[in-house]
Amino acid sequence: MAAQWYVLIEEDTRVTRRADGVDLKLHRWELVASHPVKGTEAQALAVAEDAALHYMPAVLARHARSGDTPARSAFLTSDGAWLVRLKQDHRECHMRVTAARLIHTQEERKAPPKTFKEKVRHALDGPEPSEPPWAPQS
Repeated sequence: MAAQWYVLIEEDTRVTRRADGVDLKLHRWELVASHPVKGTEAQALAVAEDAALHYMPAVLARHARSGDTPARSAFLTSDGAWLVRLKQDHRECHMRVTAARLIHTQEERKAPPKTFKEKVRHALDGPEPSEPPWAPQS
């Protein structure tokens, strides 16, 4: 497999839910974008830097007006990732931008459907112990 470079963008996504008259701000770190980059590692690093300096996270974009520019602090970490803090009005968020090389992919595989006998055995005995994920396949 030839080296495939990507720029990965992770965001601190937030959803506000209301429960018993209280607003709950639920945060979740989420991979929101995976952009393939044609070229070398240096080109991927340049694209990552551009994303760190210009990408607008959804939590700010959905409330921004045309021409709004948030305050932005972009930090380049020692491992080459960008950690970016953004603030606009009373909203604040952060994101991480990383250039990464795709090393391995694997397609999803579904097990064949269980027979009636296997379903009954599973219901009576419980599930069969699974093999460790690192065990060699036979």
